[in-house]
Amino acid sequence: MIKAEGGKRKADGGLSPVTSHGSRRFAIALAVIALAGCDYFGFTSIKDIVAAPGPFEGKEVKIKGKAANPVQVLGVRTFSVKDEGGEITVSTNGSLPAAGADVAVKGTVKSAIIMGGKAVGLHVAETQRLK
Repeated sequence: MIKAEGGKRKADGGLSPVTSHGSRRFAIALAVIALAGCDYFGFTSIKDIVAAPGPFEGKEVKIKGKAANPVQVLGVRTFSVKDEGGEITVSTNGSLPAAGADVAVKGTVKSAIIMGGKAVGLHVAETQRLK
């Protein structure tokens, strides 16, 4: 049997502990990087957006919840997304979800005006349907 040093293979075909630990660390690092770009994490609570819309104005957020009140009037499509903390309107160019369906949306927070910390016309303009 040949002893393994510096990550070289042993005569029996196994990897040295140095190589196997390095490979494991590399695989973990690769998984973390892959998940960091994933759109299924990092959702913002609707309650947080509604309570203080100013910091979110013009920012991209991800929200999820149950769809409600799908409406199309003169080509304008909107629906509400409700989570455990609140409800917000979403405007979309895509299809309208069925009422009660689970949805996840990425979009930009917009409002007509913000006065005294209260937003008028607060909504999320959808850029991508995640679910």
